[in-house]
Parts: sequence; structure tokens; C-alpha cells
Amino acid sequence: MKLTLTVAILAVLLLAGAEADTPANCTYGEVLGTWTFYEGARTFSSSVDCSSYEIVNEEKIHLSYPNVATDKFGNIGTWTLIYNQGFEVTVNGRSYFAFSYYEVNNDSSVTSYCDQTFDGWAHDVTVRHWSCFNGQKDEKLAAKTHTAPAAALGLKKELTVTAADQNRLIKEINQAQHLWKAKVYKQFNGMSYKDLMNMGGAQSPSARHWPEPAPVTAEQRRRASYLPKHWDWRDVDGVNYVSPVRDQASCGSCYAFASAGMIEARLRIQTNNTVQTVFSTQDAVSCSQLAQGCSGGFGYLIAGRYGKDYGLVEESCNPYQGIDAQCTTDSSCRRHYVSDYTYIGGYYGAGNEVLMQEALVQRGPLVVDFMVLDDFRSYTSGVYKHVETSASTREFNPFAETNHVVLLVGYGVDDETNEKYWIVKNSWGEEWGENGYFRIIRGVNEVGIESLPFEATPIP
Repeated sequence: MKLTLTVAILAVLLLAGAEADTPANCTYGEVLGTWTFYEGARTFSSSVDCSSYEIVNEEKIHLSYPNVATDKFGNIGTWTLIYNQGFEVTVNGRSYFAFSYYEVNNDSSVTSYCDQTFDGWAHDVTVRHWSCFNGQKDEKLAAKTHTAPAAALGLKKELTVTAADQNRLIKEINQAQHLWKAKVYKQFNGMSYKDLMNMGGAQSPSARHWPEPAPVTAEQRRRASYLPKHWDWRDVDGVNYVSPVRDQASCGSCYAFASAGMIEARLRIQTNNTVQTVFSTQDAVSCSQLAQGCSGGFGYLIAGRYGKDYGLVEESCNPYQGIDAQCTTDSSCRRHYVSDYTYIGGYYGAGNEVLMQEALVQRGPLVVDFMVLDDFRSYTSGVYKHVETSASTREFNPFAETNHVVLLVGYGVDDETNEKYWIVKNSWGEEWGENGYFRIIRGVNEVGIESLPFEATPIP
């Protein structure tokens, strides 16, 4: 089923503004190969300052398909791409992370240098002996310049949403299909497209690519037959294990809310609902070098690497402001840590519907990403489905364009349409959607919803 909207309405309702996350664009194939990590002394703590350091060690590490990292001694470890913006390597007891290198040009275009990284952080897997490093790929790649989405769309940031805009769009949505319903949300009237973009977490690109999820094996299909037909962590034998819906407002902090929501829910599950901590999302926005504040971030780096390396603090320690403020988290605040974290399947691009279902039922809610398109903000009920897409390639390329991070809490099958769906917690307040939640088509990577499933294990 396709949803076709008029060109005029699409032009008005596309989002515009600065990019979220970093504007680097490095593919899986460009990161594959042999790298040299130029590393400083391994004598520091998590407060290490990587703005200046002396190189005292060189590590040669080969990254191969699908997620194998091999060091100069032949030790085998793992690695994963993180979207298209950086990568993490763990081998021989050391863990390395850095963002891919890029430069913003005078005309607002971006040049990505995918054979280089910014200065990053490394430490033992015990989170000790911190150091700084930067990576250089042995095979030199040509720099590539790409246009920022806002410039490509040619839309002005000061444009605002009107009730007429919403009414025209919603009429077309509800006439075009019957899986879900759209309605006008008064809180969106008068909002700038920049603020709406931040709610989604990033710019909607002009080109969209959502690859097929990893294939479901025969063994996985066999295991799937034993899974319950319906699952919802909000009601397991009458008990709700999911923390309340919150509102991120116009700050692009969805990654922080989804990360906190997953850790909150999993702590409730691990402690039979006796630990109901609410974590500070502002701490992730203001204090973490692994995210870009109100311009976006990734659950993998916040609930995962930040949660393990630095820990999360409680909401009362740094209440949410929804702005790019200075870090005000007091050093005396207790930090709560995770013991491990991973993309579902072991690395970016390895997840699929069955693996997501198993992780969800067995261990708790998952962080997932998807693309907020123009119609999604109007969702009020039903099973969301946008334009169907397909992608085929002979080369492994897990990249799926997404811009919003949310919390997967359950799944089911619609009684009337027989459509399979996921149940997802959003961070736009309880007045939006189905009491702050939405359902979306399951099993076809609809708008990228199955492309970055991620989980972390909190320590009670």
C-alpha cells in the first residue's frame, strides 16, 4: 500500500534545519580494511582530555566482514560501524571508539574523510587505563563532498506550521489508507520547522534507503514458533514494567529518552518492579562527548558506551531543560552503570525481526531508530505504514537512513487487518498517538525501524 501526497503539501511539510548528529557520511565498505591507531599513554582515567596528547604507541588492526577485528598479534576481536558516523573496535582486551573525520566547508557542504578519525577514546575492557587515539586507514580514500540536506531542500528555517497545513495533509492521509488514523495536533501549530526537525532528531533526507533486515534462518524461524503471538511490557500478567512517557520538546534528545527508558524498564524487570529509577536525559545532552546535545546522538553510545564508561545519573541530579546547556551534574551524584551492550545480532546490520522479538521477550525493551517522515507527526492510532520501499545490493551495506530514536516495548498482530506490528514508546508526551505510544508495521524494516535495534544490560 502506498500513501501518495500532493507535491505542494510535501514541500511545505518537509523538515529543514541543521543536521543532527555529526554530518559525516562513511559507509561500511569504506571502513573495512587495515587501520593504524596512533595512541597516547594508557595511564589516564575517564576524565582524560584528548585535545592534546603525545603518541607513544601504534596499533595495527584489520577490520573484516562481518564484524571481525584482528590485531598485529593475530588476536581476534569484534567491531561495529555506528550508523555512518564512526566505529567501535574491541580486541585483545582494549576497546576503541572514534567519530569519522569530516570538515564543514564555507558553502555549508560537508567533506568526509573516511580514512581518518577524529581523536577518540580507548580503555581496557575493564574501563581502566584510558588513552586517546586517532585512526588512519592504510588504504587512502578520496575525500567526498556532500551537500547538507537543508541546503539541498532549499527551505527556510523560519517557516512555521499552520493549521491549514496540517488539515490538508491529514485529509489526504485518512483518505489514502485505512491502517492508521491521523489528526491535527494543536501543539505543532506555529512551531518552526527547525523545532519540528529536532523533535524527529534529524533532517529528513532527499534520498531514502532502508535495506532488508538480516535474513531469518531456518533455526530462527523454528525458535520464533515458540514465541508468544503478543507481547507488551506494559502489561505482563497485569504488571507494567515501562516508565512513564516523557516529552523531549524541541530538543533533539530522543536518543537520551530512549536510552533512559530502556535502562529504566530493564531495571524494573530485573528487580521485579522494586527499582523504579528515572534517569537524567539532560546529563546525556549536556555532559557526554559521545553525543551532539540537542542535535542528536545514538542509543548505542549513550545507554551503551556512556552507560558503561561513565554511568547514568538520576533525574533529580540534573533535571531536563531541553536545551544545550553547560553540564551541571554534580560529581557527588550516584552513577548507575551497564555491564554490557550490543546491537541485536552482534553488530550494526545483523538484526532481524526474530532476533528482536527474542531479545525483547527474554531481556526487556530495546532501543530502535527510524525515519520520521512528514505524515508520522499526525499519527493518532492504528498501525503506522508509510510508502513501501525496497533496496537490493550485491555488497553488504547496513546503512539505513533514520532520524529518531524510540523504545520498543512489545509486538502483536492486528485482529482486523492481520498486520504484524511493533509497539513503540515515543518521547513526544502522552497526548500524542496512543497515549504516547504508536504501532508500526513489523517484519519489513518500515522506515528503518528494524535497522538499528540495540540493547544494554543495567547493573541493579
